[in-house]
Amino acid sequence: MSLESILIFLVIGAIAGWLAGVIMKGGGFGLAGDIVIGIIGAFIGGVLFRFLGVAAGGFVGSIVIALVGAIVLLFILRLVRR
Repeated sequence: MSLESILIFLVIGAIAGWLAGVIMKGGGFGLAGDIVIGIIGAFIGGVLFRFLGVAAGGFVGSIVIALVGAIVLLFILRLVRR
């Protein structure tokens, strides 16, 4: 994986994590936490989208997939916290 790929991955993770935090209303996890939530969310979203047979490509598609996964992850994390 090149440095450019890693940076793009981090940017997508940060955007998706931040958007998920805004959508799910609540305290954020900071920049590093949002990136981690977004990266894990990208993995979860990729699995969900593959399972459902839905494909999304490009930069915006990657953000949407990561966002959906990050929202699912935040929902699960908030259930566990209670």
